[in-house]
Amino acid sequence: MSSFWENELVRTTANYSVVVLCLILFLAILELVTKYKNMEEIKKGNLAVALATGGKILGIANIFRYSISDHATFLTMIGWGALGFIFLLLGYFIFEFLTPNFNVDDEIRNDNRAVGFISFVISVGLSYIIGASIG
Repeated sequence: MSSFWENELVRTTANYSVVVLCLILFLAILELVTKYKNMEEIKKGNLAVALATGGKILGIANIFRYSISDHATFLTMIGWGALGFIFLLLGYFIFEFLTPNFNVDDEIRNDNRAVGFISFVISVGLSYIIGASIG
């Protein structure tokens, strides 16, 4: 029984570590794609950026939740999580494309909380669809 708990602990720790590293990498990629610096804006109290970034974090974590539960090896878990992130990023670009009257990044940088909230909801909502699809 001791080895059973030990394996679960090791696997949980490994999953946690891998997902945190992927999350850091994916957030760095998002930092390159957006016109604003996430942490600088959050430090200034920009709630719209905090909402949009929080939605992306929650979305990525949710995708990895599905990926961990549905795939046995770390390599497939990372692969499906990365593919899910690409779809989430695609959703972000579609959101930008579907709002030709304003620029999403500019509105979020200017603390338009309505746009930040919609960005949050889009990221989280899409993560459920993406997660369910990668199972």
